[in-house]
Amino acid sequence: MRAMFPSSALVLILITLGSVCFAFDVTYDNRAIKIDGERKLIISGSIHYPRSTPQMWPSLIKNAKAGGLNAIETYVFWNAHEPVQRQYDFSGRLDLVRFIQDIQRQNLYAILRIGPYVCAEWSFGGFPVWLKSLPGIELRTNNDVYKNEMRIFTTLIVNMLKKHRLFASQGGPVILAQIENEYGNVEWAYGDAGWKYVEWCKDTALGYKLDIPWIMCQQDNAPSPMISACNGWYCDQWNPKSNSTPKIWTENWTGWFKDWGSADPHRTAEDLAFSVARFYQLGGSLQNYYMYHGGTNFGESAGGPYITTSYDYDAPLDEYGNLNQPKWGHLKELHLVLRSMEKILLYGDRVDNNHDKWGTRSVTVYSYRGQRACFFSNADTSQVFTFDFEGVTYHIPPWTTTILEGCYKEVYSTSKVNAQTSIMIKADPEPEGEDDYGSEEAPPLEWQWTTESVMNVDHQGLLAGTHLASNKLLDQKIATNGTSDHLWVLTSFDINMKDPVWGKSKIVLQVKTEGHVLHAYVNGFHIGTQYGETSHFSFVFERAIKANFLKDGKNYLSFLSSTVGYPNYGDHFDTWNVGILGPVKLIAKAFGGDVKKDISSSQWIYKTGLQGAQLGFQSGNSRHARWQVNRRPSNKELVWYKTTFPTPLGTDPVVVDLQGLGKGAAWVNGYHIGRYWASVNSPEDKCSIDCNYAHSYHPEDCNTNCGKPTQRWYHIPRDFLRNDGENDLVLFEELGGTPELVKFKTVTVGSVCLHAYNHQTVTLSCQGGRRFSDIKFASFGLPEGGCSHFRNTRCHAPRTRQIIEDACIGQKSCTFDVSQETFGVLEDCKSQDYRLAVEAVC
Repeated sequence: MRAMFPSSALVLILITLGSVCFAFDVTYDNRAIKIDGERKLIISGSIHYPRSTPQMWPSLIKNAKAGGLNAIETYVFWNAHEPVQRQYDFSGRLDLVRFIQDIQRQNLYAILRIGPYVCAEWSFGGFPVWLKSLPGIELRTNNDVYKNEMRIFTTLIVNMLKKHRLFASQGGPVILAQIENEYGNVEWAYGDAGWKYVEWCKDTALGYKLDIPWIMCQQDNAPSPMISACNGWYCDQWNPKSNSTPKIWTENWTGWFKDWGSADPHRTAEDLAFSVARFYQLGGSLQNYYMYHGGTNFGESAGGPYITTSYDYDAPLDEYGNLNQPKWGHLKELHLVLRSMEKILLYGDRVDNNHDKWGTRSVTVYSYRGQRACFFSNADTSQVFTFDFEGVTYHIPPWTTTILEGCYKEVYSTSKVNAQTSIMIKADPEPEGEDDYGSEEAPPLEWQWTTESVMNVDHQGLLAGTHLASNKLLDQKIATNGTSDHLWVLTSFDINMKDPVWGKSKIVLQVKTEGHVLHAYVNGFHIGTQYGETSHFSFVFERAIKANFLKDGKNYLSFLSSTVGYPNYGDHFDTWNVGILGPVKLIAKAFGGDVKKDISSSQWIYKTGLQGAQLGFQSGNSRHARWQVNRRPSNKELVWYKTTFPTPLGTDPVVVDLQGLGKGAAWVNGYHIGRYWASVNSPEDKCSIDCNYAHSYHPEDCNTNCGKPTQRWYHIPRDFLRNDGENDLVLFEELGGTPELVKFKTVTVGSVCLHAYNHQTVTLSCQGGRRFSDIKFASFGLPEGGCSHFRNTRCHAPRTRQIIEDACIGQKSCTFDVSQETFGVLEDCKSQDYRLAVEAVC
């Protein structure tokens, strides 16, 4: 007799069965991560959800997938999610579940690095500052107070993802999770307590019973069954100490981050591809790009200190989400080749033949069920590797890996870039609305302004907000609890102006501070501003006080101390102090010697944040702000500015040029787009004329933007903009710049260059609806030179330009084969290395 089920019960059974069917088993052996028992070659890229926006996530993930990735990796940012103890935020850019679900929708794997310490050039390494206020706490060691907080947050994250069935064992995309981060680099500093902490991390992770592997990067002594992993620019020579775990590379640094005062670092596509190819040649099975999309340090999230708002990282997807060509395209070719060889690389027998005792020149042969793949690698920085292999002579250029399908057909060379180079430009936008100015110059912005109040001890504003009193100077992190860059530090002192020493001497204020920026006021009068250098944050502020600023009896001393991110890396970095820690002295430059009055032990009043921010000035429509139009100040510190601008048409990313301003913060429609410091320039002499890829990379090797503002352009994500009507831009100018030069642009491809090799299929593309309008150069044969200075040789197919124009002009993209069949037979020269060079304008 057949059982009859109610329809609701049947639906429930089907859902349950569906969940089981879609769940998959993730394990590992010494060769690779295994999905349902099959070894998988994983090519992953880091995209940090808070450094982009929900509107950007689908496109970023889609472009990562199109670039040949099959996994996305992210940290989890504790201080962003729990800025106040037990008060959580998973909205907007912090919607971790939505981000993982977006990965799942693209059928990609996810790697979740919970940490919850992340480093990541993120302020305080991702730790909430309120941790430091808990009695008896020590971070990142075998400390019960800290471990309890870490367990509470980690459990919250695990349970949240479990609830939404996002782990692989539930049918979700998360195949790996990480606990802690790069602890092996600092474990020594914590002694026995450090190792006990590592063991506790392992036990905590396994206690969640997620049925997926856990990793500990930079932890060579990771306790079983945790998987250790490598971080760095090159991990081909690294191998796990355990012979039962696979060779995993959690961070292949695609470039480097940038400090205020530094140039823009670049890592070449050739070198990055070389590092990846060598890693898989020598037994690697999972590699993750850090970063694949770097994004933006919105708000006050940048750490360091002194890390810029831009976190572009010279990643394959730039800060705004554009393809960073040729890096994106060159790596895409490599990824497709490697993934086509997955079975051979992960199941095949491997034979290495080193042609020198250092393994600099090597031939690696993989064999599996009658199929083969070969890697010919030359890690020498100057000499060509010439050798015979199975009756054929090969010449491998310096710092190059060549991959051969079947060990006879070259399918990829790390030093042969066939992808286009995109020259990005800042274009004038077309705004929404009836008064579109199109290609004409945008009308000047109309500015309003108001000032930030200077606090005094007796300031009535203190009574309306939170403040703290102390008889000693406090670490600024503790005083603010990490909730603001800005802290008012206030006291008063008595002085007898009738005393000959104090009444007739030059009086100097001297303050020792651990950074980063200090504004000083006596009785409301500004006496000076100073900031630390990026290489040395602490400094001594010393300024004379004008006699008419002082009065007999009680005087009020006010400091606005401003930070530019908290430390994020190093052993015990959480103990490094910041802000005014003294001594604070008044010095009378008296005849016969200085007389000093130390006021460090006075009563100090602390008030966190700017009064304007507390009153909502950053929203642009606060009823408390008295915005003025006339008599706009010039180069005055602590001024708020406001203007409006229309939303640009199209889909290209939007940026604002803050040239002419000093240092401060910017908001668009109430969204904090980050700190700016437009007045700080990069060094004049740190840029490279020739970015030669043929050597180990270091961040100082290949730089641009010397002698110019470290960061002039600031990203405004389109989901921060209004679909119709005007947008508000609000600036808090701290050092005294002026906003006359501020303007808005869109970022797009202005022109493209191509230098592709024979027998390749290549594509040229514009962006954002733009089309090719001109072909400035085109030659098939043996062209010489590079982008903007290509030149013909006698070996040149004369119809090349016409063919390219016919295929590309008026089109958004065009594709063609690089061959004599396309461009015509070359009878005057014979070569195996014919190339196609093109320069085109979008």
